[in-house]
Amino acid sequence: MGALFYCVVNSVLYPYARFVYESIMDYIFGNNVFFVNAILMLTVKVFTMAICWSMAIFIAPVGLAYLYFHHSRAANRA
Repeated sequence: MGALFYCVVNSVLYPYARFVYESIMDYIFGNNVFFVNAILMLTVKVFTMAICWSMAIFIAPVGLAYLYFHHSRAANRA
């Protein structure tokens, strides 16, 4: 039962964990374009997706906190 709960929670929080990951990668790489082998790219992508999903319960609160503070600050300015 605990494993099912963990899977459901990670599935719900996965988009926020992926948001954190993509934000960090965008900050590091910027607008650069890399040309790599498609098999290598897909392997790395599947690996990062698996890490983001399995660690979503720990990574997602960072993204949720950022979105909360960003939008609450924007609402206070308006």
